[in-house]
Amino acid sequence: MFTRVGDNGGVSTEHPPPEQASSSSESAGTTPPADAPKGASRKLLALLFGVASVGLALDVVTKIAVVANLEGNPPVKVLGGLFYLDVLRNPGAAFSMATGLTWLLALLAIAVVGVIVWLAPKLRSPGWAVGLGLVLGGACGNLGDRLFRAPGPLQGHVVDFLSFLAPGGQVFPVFNVADSCITCGGILVVLLSLLGRDFDGTIHRKQKADKS
Repeated sequence: MFTRVGDNGGVSTEHPPPEQASSSSESAGTTPPADAPKGASRKLLALLFGVASVGLALDVVTKIAVVANLEGNPPVKVLGGLFYLDVLRNPGAAFSMATGLTWLLALLAIAVVGVIVWLAPKLRSPGWAVGLGLVLGGACGNLGDRLFRAPGPLQGHVVDFLSFLAPGGQVFPVFNVADSCITCGGILVVLLSLLGRDFDGTIHRKQKADKS
């Protein structure tokens, strides 16, 4: 409402026109801009942690199964020799790299998990949610081995059991489900970045300069 002094000296009270009220509200900063950044929706958070949970569960279950039934036994041919189930204990990184740095790899895994959890509330991209969920699940899977398996905390050896085309990693280093999740998630995140799609939903596109 606003007051107005009439020609006869009287004071009248009126409601401002809708257009004026709207403009006044916007000028006062009560209406947020349309492109204001928003936090991750519950669906995106559910997607992120759901993918991570599935990846972690598959990794844990397969490791328990192969250790209980196959460790110490000859390799088992799967899919006509496309894969061999050959259980190995790996002190290094994914695909048997950086052996001897188990404690450092464990700390790096903890850092990766922390960064993803910190980014989670800022997510606005389903693709990024899936990619980071895969990386999170894989990182947690191998981190669990480093923390709880022999020879001790931060020194535990990761259980690898998938050997491609030949046993013993003759063609390709032996890996596990967690390694696969990390690799697939990383590839997806890189592809999204190359396509100009950021984790916060921003899309960067090259625009040609106007010639006029």
